[in-house]
Amino acid sequence: MFDVIKGAGLLIYPLGLCSVLAVFIVCERFYALRRAVILPEDLVDAVVQGRTFTGGRHSVLARVLDYANEHRNDPEAVKAFARLELNRMERGIPYLDVIYAAAPLIGLTGTVTGLLQVFSQIAPDTGLPDPVAFTKGVALALSATVIGLAIAIPSLVGAGYLQRKIENYAAQMDVLLERVLGRQSREESSVSSPQANKL
Repeated sequence: MFDVIKGAGLLIYPLGLCSVLAVFIVCERFYALRRAVILPEDLVDAVVQGRTFTGGRHSVLARVLDYANEHRNDPEAVKAFARLELNRMERGIPYLDVIYAAAPLIGLTGTVTGLLQVFSQIAPDTGLPDPVAFTKGVALALSATVIGLAIAIPSLVGAGYLQRKIENYAAQMDVLLERVLGRQSREESSVSSPQANKL
């Protein structure tokens, strides 16, 4: 394993940075996107059943519902606030896209530079390399690409999973928000109708 890391040369530092960032982002987003923090069951049930909103006061859905209650006459502002909350959920995930695109390219750069060093050691008098040194040098040169791919593949899988999770949350929140806004609209209509009849 040490030989593989050594074979990457100086590019092991940017590859190591990519690895640390990918692990941090994936772990942090997995923790931040727990269902209890986004759409707690008790609060979802209250919205679906048309009851008073209780529970889950520090969740994303609770913040959206509080904003909807404060801006009852502005459904567009409520929808914009919900989109802002969804955008916050995606924090860090675009960096995973950069990592899984950049890590293999950094690894490929290490491989190319390593192969250049290997081929530069060919003896000028015979035109042939030392077979043992040549084989070992090529193996070490390819190690940078292996490390790059080992970073890129989990980053790609993690980004895809997290993005899909956020899309599912967005679809559910959209349905719940439409239900809340529809109920508020009916309440406003029922309040304004008796006043109109009195006039």
